[in-house]
Amino acid sequence: MSDPVTVSFSRLTAAPKGVLIVLTDESLAFGTQTQKLVKGADKALTRAFDAERFKGKAGSTIDLLAPAGMDAPRLVVMSVGKAAELKPSDFLKLGGAAACRIPSSAREATIVLDLPGTKIGPDAAAEVALGLLLRSYTFDRYKSKKKDEAERSGLAVTLLVSDEAGTKRAFAARQAVGDGVLFARDLVNEPPNVLDPPEFARRAEEHLSAVGVEVEVMDDAALAEAGLRALLGVGQGSIKESRVVVMRWNGGPQGEAPVAFIGKGVTFDTGGISIKPAAGMEDMKGDMGGAACVTGLMYALAARKAKVNAVGLIGLVENMPDGAAQRPGDIVTSLSGQTIEIINTDAEGRLVLCDVLWYAKERFKPKFMIDLATLTGAILVALGGEYAGLFSNDDELSERLAKAGQETGERVWRLPLGPEYDKLIDSKFADMKNTGGRHAGSITAAQFLQRFVEKTPWAHLDVAGTAMSSPTSDINRSWGSGWGVRLLDQLVKDHYEG
Repeated sequence: MSDPVTVSFSRLTAAPKGVLIVLTDESLAFGTQTQKLVKGADKALTRAFDAERFKGKAGSTIDLLAPAGMDAPRLVVMSVGKAAELKPSDFLKLGGAAACRIPSSAREATIVLDLPGTKIGPDAAAEVALGLLLRSYTFDRYKSKKKDEAERSGLAVTLLVSDEAGTKRAFAARQAVGDGVLFARDLVNEPPNVLDPPEFARRAEEHLSAVGVEVEVMDDAALAEAGLRALLGVGQGSIKESRVVVMRWNGGPQGEAPVAFIGKGVTFDTGGISIKPAAGMEDMKGDMGGAACVTGLMYALAARKAKVNAVGLIGLVENMPDGAAQRPGDIVTSLSGQTIEIINTDAEGRLVLCDVLWYAKERFKPKFMIDLATLTGAILVALGGEYAGLFSNDDELSERLAKAGQETGERVWRLPLGPEYDKLIDSKFADMKNTGGRHAGSITAAQFLQRFVEKTPWAHLDVAGTAMSSPTSDINRSWGSGWGVRLLDQLVKDHYEG
């Protein structure tokens, strides 16, 4: 859930209210309007700059309490560094940084988007507002001891901008995307005793139907009838039924093939019979980060009325050990008809995805398929939490994803696929086995998925390092990050909307 922060926009010459946040650059110069606002505090600012040896390095700040000569209770000066080199993701981070500088006791704040020699246009200003909202999010639903009522009564932030009407239009679409990110974060942050597969499906249907998405929920009986046996095998040790949720947004031309997004949704992963070590197992409530992203993305596309036909499919299971659980050595027949030898029941996400990928390919004949999954610990070893691993059978789709990643700051790094890796998952007893061993674990997992996409353009994003985030992130202070919603929305916006 988000803190009660409201954002509004006003003309650059409007009178500021509350905490005042202004911008400077590496030369420590102010924009024309900012100069007027801080004129009474010139001497105090000069002394502060000298005392702090403030050089205008990007991201650096000066904070003055009750500055003499001004009505503002607090003046914050934030430097953007080289203003001419700012990218969209820099403005997003700027909004997040501004959120951090507003004290919890403040009820009002004003951010003046004014720089010397550089006009901050509507798109950049809207990015600042989005960063502010994303960084203000908290998840405290289960804390019985809340902050004092006075500190929970809400914060109103006004951005003073050069083009008020244009910024409002630009922000409307970004707010829809932001709401999708926050919905995804809520899902990832929920405890697994609350958010099991049926409850996840219920929330997806409730939220998405409200914005015009067609939602279909397949229960155990429907999944068995359709033949998604690999997916059902993962969940057969749980008392909670599995689900597949199909979400359709028809914003493009009637009859045009959709773009497809598929998410792994293991609402809790014990590892099954191949049980995980106890240390850190609580984090496995986030093993549905891919499904959360797809759900948030579909919300965002519908809320901003994207001119595209899109389908999102999420496979929701709980991987538990009991007498009915899948065993190492079992052989299951997937929806595709290919057989899979189970070597390790903790390599379960690919079993969920393989059936959903095949189902999406056969039913919807999409332009492309992109799956997102917290699939392997190996991707954390390779890339840490800065990039998601990208695997693909299509160079153009890969290049477009990489470009969208640079634009949004949700970056991807392409890793190889090839026959040398593919043979590592060949099985003596079935068509394939569900793990290729310790070496190249992220790659062999992707090779497994590739066997279920045939010639459909496809990309696999391993988000094990990005779906769950550090509280020190520029635009996130919660555990769940909502990573991927902005990336994939940008991909659709850049290349697939009519």
